[in-house]
Amino acid sequence: MTVVARTVAQLRSAVADLQGSVGLVPTMGALHEGHGRLVSLAAEENSSVVVSIFVNPLQFTDLGDCDDFRHYPRDLDKDVAFLEKLGVDVVFAPTDEAMYPDGLPQVWVRAGEMGERLEGASRPGHFDGVTTVVAKLFQLIQPDRAYFGEKDAQQLAIIQRMVMDLDFPLQIRPVPIIRGADGLAESSRNQHLTPEAREQALVLPRTLAALRDRAAAGDPLDVEGAREALRSAEGVELDHLEVVDAATLLPVSEVGAGALAVAAIHVGGTRLIDNVRLLPPRA
Repeated sequence: MTVVARTVAQLRSAVADLQGSVGLVPTMGALHEGHGRLVSLAAEENSSVVVSIFVNPLQFTDLGDCDDFRHYPRDLDKDVAFLEKLGVDVVFAPTDEAMYPDGLPQVWVRAGEMGERLEGASRPGHFDGVTTVVAKLFQLIQPDRAYFGEKDAQQLAIIQRMVMDLDFPLQIRPVPIIRGADGLAESSRNQHLTPEAREQALVLPRTLAALRDRAAAGDPLDVEGAREALRSAEGVELDHLEVVDAATLLPVSEVGAGALAVAAIHVGGTRLIDNVRLLPPRA
């Protein structure tokens, strides 16, 4: 039976009863099949699985005083039912007050320059909020492994660096992107898309796939042409499209094992991100 902890004290009690290795899947809820893959892999590789569900105000504009935070999809009962079917041992679903009992924290974990690029340039402070809450979850749960989706490539790179720089004693497990039948990357924000907006959003995975195919064929990438394809698409506003190193997030000019094309767009008022790995032709 899945234990639902709403306070830190309840979480610590539940975690103390777990046996063997512990896998953690941090989420903001509104769970979908992408989260399901994270949980399933955690269950394969660990004796116990903990999933956190917390819409963290620190990583939103104005520390949560914004429509994006207020309208973020929340359905705890549905999420818990989803996780119970997957055999999750503990769900940690705290309130803001349980996570930050004295209000906003005075001490934060800063993401540094890695958090100021790409998504961070458009959402200042976002990754400081991510690193702060994830560090807190690592401290509270002390998992052996934590699972993060590769769709959020920048978040993954920053968390990996945080674990290395701050010597957290756990392994970060990246999990490949899960896509719908139409190719759109699974995201909680997809719930906000109308059928028309979802169709318009498909230009994102298609444009990135075209870059991947050009790299595989040994053709010039034409990144600017890809940007123009997104800019000119109906209903789409381009935020960014860059080719970067997956570990450092610094721009790269050559394709290879660490090269990623990362992009963000707005469709119908919803922000969507995606990425593909760019590999050279096989020898």
